[in-house]
Amino acid sequence: MTKREKRERMLTVIERLKAVYPDAECALLYNGDPWRLLVMGRLSAQCTDKRVNEVSEELFTVFPNAEAMAEGDISEIERIVKPCGLYRMKAANIRDASRMLVEHFGGELPDNMYELLTLPGVGRKIANLLLGDIFKLPAIVCDTHMIRICGRLGMYKESLKDPTKIEFILKELVPPEEGSDLCHRVVLFGRDRCSARGPVCEGCPLADVCEHVKRG
Repeated sequence: MTKREKRERMLTVIERLKAVYPDAECALLYNGDPWRLLVMGRLSAQCTDKRVNEVSEELFTVFPNAEAMAEGDISEIERIVKPCGLYRMKAANIRDASRMLVEHFGGELPDNMYELLTLPGVGRKIANLLLGDIFKLPAIVCDTHMIRICGRLGMYKESLKDPTKIEFILKELVPPEEGSDLCHRVVLFGRDRCSARGPVCEGCPLADVCEHVKRG
């Protein structure tokens, strides 16, 4: 496909997923708090959103804000976040990021990629999540669902798994104002129908624009 054809296909995908999932919301229940989304985004690495939501209930009761987390006892943070996996690194990251937020940014989340990437544990995926959900800026969150499904749809080779390369490919294909919501819808679509283990192609609303279906 040419780039123009890919853009046209992506517009079709966007409109169809809007019809199936009209309410595009982040699966992490952060209650509109930028700092909470920062923390939950870090906890979500190699962990389900459901587990992060469960763990975060206790975490935010004990440490209700960035100031409390910044001064938190690391062993207590580790205990709470242990069910999320990689708990020592995650605990250190969320405490250190909270401390940096308080000491260097006046407690306010930065609104640009460059400064977000200076926070411990924050990579482009989390930074894009924050830019899109909190600041409503153009953003593509390249999680496993986005990488898998856009590859199946023919936006790039399915063998490509590099999230940064994929992010910049998709930025040229997705209208800037649609990126953040599209990513949330793709997560839902990936869970409901187009899983890693095996897509349910029969009756899929995207079957006629999917290269994976055509090859199958």
